[in-house]
This record gives sequence, structure tokens and C-alpha cells, in this order.
Amino acid sequence: MLAAMIRTFCAAVLVTACSMSASASAPPLQPVSTPGAGCAAVTGPPPQSAPPTSVNTLRQAYFCVLDNYYSGPVMDSRALLKSALAAYTQDLIRRGADRAGLRLPALTGNRDTDWAAFAKVLGTGDPAALRAAITGMVAGLHDNHARWVRPTPPPEGGPVGTGIVGVSAGQGPQFDPAARPPLFITRVLPGSPAAKADIRPGDIMVKVNGVPTVIGDTVNHGIIDVFASDPVRLTLKRPTTGRTRTVELRQGPITRQPPKVTSKKLPGGAIYVQLPGFYEGAADQVIAELQSKPEAVVLDLRGNGGGSPREVTRLLGAFAHGKVTSYFCPLKGDCVPNRTDDSVPLLGSRLVVLTDRACASACDDFSAAVKDNALGTLVGTRTAGAVSGPGEGYLLDDGSVLILPKVRHLGPDREIIDTIGVPVDHYAPMTALDLATGRDPGVAKALTLL
Repeated sequence: MLAAMIRTFCAAVLVTACSMSASASAPPLQPVSTPGAGCAAVTGPPPQSAPPTSVNTLRQAYFCVLDNYYSGPVMDSRALLKSALAAYTQDLIRRGADRAGLRLPALTGNRDTDWAAFAKVLGTGDPAALRAAITGMVAGLHDNHARWVRPTPPPEGGPVGTGIVGVSAGQGPQFDPAARPPLFITRVLPGSPAAKADIRPGDIMVKVNGVPTVIGDTVNHGIIDVFASDPVRLTLKRPTTGRTRTVELRQGPITRQPPKVTSKKLPGGAIYVQLPGFYEGAADQVIAELQSKPEAVVLDLRGNGGGSPREVTRLLGAFAHGKVTSYFCPLKGDCVPNRTDDSVPLLGSRLVVLTDRACASACDDFSAAVKDNALGTLVGTRTAGAVSGPGEGYLLDDGSVLILPKVRHLGPDREIIDTIGVPVDHYAPMTALDLATGRDPGVAKALTLL
């Protein structure tokens, strides 16, 4: 994800406690130098205190990308500096602090001489604008797994937010440019301010702070920044009654439960398993729920934001052996195949996988492996298409961390999944009325297939 996507996602779900934080009891960092960059590979949590962002921090980020990003060695360094200065100047303009003479110098394509000319224009630099410059430079990579994260201390008293943690336009960590109206709420945390205000999944968001959520037949992406305001005024329509009301919602304490696998038996004997993420141990939790070796499994990956590739290959090993699940491809040289974990006993169960536009990253990976290897049937909507190679973290001198993929992901048929997603075999989207009434078109379709 891009750093801008992280901000967008936090705003979209109305949760302020969305940034990385350091633990007071964590061991100190043990940085490993990388060639020429002055940044360091992260081997522990970021320091709790660090100097402010400086021109040197931007320099580190610039060389880190060129040295460590998947395509950095062949990248046009001028494009990085252009993205950085564009974001730098835009931040100054927004604050009424633009500078005369601040312009992009003539660049040659030599990364060292270009940086020297660029740094001369910046002078001592403006810390806030420098942070915007790093964000803009990383966003210019157009890679949903490259991001810049600034550690912030956890809020006193625990995380806060409104408790709205899912909206229908979600596409992995961002808003889906192809999202169809209406925009409705898909998930609310129990006990949160939203839940106490009787805001429920399925409620249609008509306006946010008076701004319409839909323009014509398109979801208004301009409302993304409006979500972050506190309080926020939501005009909501309940699909079961048609009633419209306006709620002023203030952030308050929220409780996020650790993700867990849940299951239930469906009519006909199939087992329904919901997997919210490919977190450590997730595959074994799913397999434990299927110890009875049912004839059929409905695996619900809707809203699954991804996780570990190892969990993907392990879970796939319960449905097939000897299969390539994906490829990790370096800039130069042969792609490395990822394969099913054949140490996992086969279940012998038929498989239906439920997906949506919030099924991202490792979830994209799993879905592509199921489809390309004919391991089961995909039902729901196309996945997010937000899958890149695993990222590595690099520490900058202000305590922030750059996360940069070193390889690219390809599907089992060597197809590109990133930005495109995995198409389903049977289209069964969830509507606002479905959520409000407890209907599940994905499960209903799965039952007809089984």
C-alpha cells in the first residue's frame, strides 16, 4: 500500500489509531547498512524518539528507493525527484507558504548530481513539506505495497475512532474507482460510537458533512478526506424502511478483537469457514475447523486484507499437492515459483471461495491459485488486485520506515494480478438490503453449486 492509501484507508474506516507504534519493551534496532543509501534494513521496532524529518531524510528515502525497490536500479531518478518536489510545493501552497524561486532544477538522469542540484534548491527544507515530499515520491511508484510509515505513540487510553470499519466502495486499502452506487456501511465494531448510535451494516451513506456520496452514477471519491473530520455528520438511509436520518458521530474508544477463524455447518452438510486474514497460524486454524473432512467447504474471504504468503501455500496444501501457487520475479533473472505445502494432508473436499473487492494481497494470491489450478469455484465479485511482492523495511533517520517490495508477484499462469484482480466464476455481489436483512447471496449461490 502507498502511504497515501494508508491515510485514505484510515479516513475511510473512520479510525484514527491506524498508524504504526513502537513498544516500550521492544529491543533496540540493529540496523544493517545498504549500499550508498544511508538507510538501514529494519531488524526491530523503530525508535521511540528521533529527530524531525529533514532534507537528509528525503535523501535517504531517494537513495533507498533507487537501491532497494524492485525496479530501482533501472528507474529514472528524475521521476522520483519530480514527484517529491510536486508534493513539496503543493504542501507549501496549501499552507500559504510557497517560496519564490522554488522550482525543479535541470536534471541529467545521474542520480548523484541530480540529488545535489535538488538539495540546493530545497535549502534547509520545511519539515512538513519534506514529509509530504517523501509521501509523494513513494506514491509516484504506483505500487500498492510500497509505503512510508511514520511511527506514532499509541493514543492514551487505547485506540479511538467511530467504529465504522468497512464501506462498500473498499478495494483493498483504498476506494474502488469502479465502485457502483450506493455507498453503504459493511461493518461496524460492537460497542463503538457508531454502534451506540444505531448505525448498522447496510445503512446507505447519502451525505458526509453535507457532501453527497454519489455524483451521477459514480461514488464521490472526494468524500475520502471528509471522513477524517471529528465530529462527522452522516446522512444515512436504512434500506429496510427507507427512513433517512442525520447522525453527528464523534470518535471514542473502540475495541478491536484479534482476527479469528469462525465456522458453521450449512444445509446439506457443507462447512462454511470465514477467514478474515492470512495472519500467522490462520491456515492451521482453518484446517482445524475442517478435521471432519467435509464433502464441501465454503471459504469466505470477503474483506480479507491479506497477510503471509506462507499461510496461503499452507492452506492451499489442504486442497491440492504439487501445484504452483504464484511466482516471485526479480528485476533480472528467473522467477521463483511458490508451491503448495505438500506436508499438509489433503482434505478431499470440494471448494467454493467467496471473494469481493476487499479481498486483497495474499487474498488475491490465494484466489488466483484456486482459479488457475482449478481447485474450486470463485463466487462474489472480482478481487481487489492489490498484490505485489513481499516488502522489506528500511529505517530513515527520523524514525520512519520505508517498505519496498524487492520482487514482483505473478499468478500461477504468470499473469499479472496486481491492479486487475481475479475474476469470479459466478457474480454474486452483496447489496445494502442484503446486509440489512441478513441475506447472503454468495452463500446462497455456493449452496446451489454444491
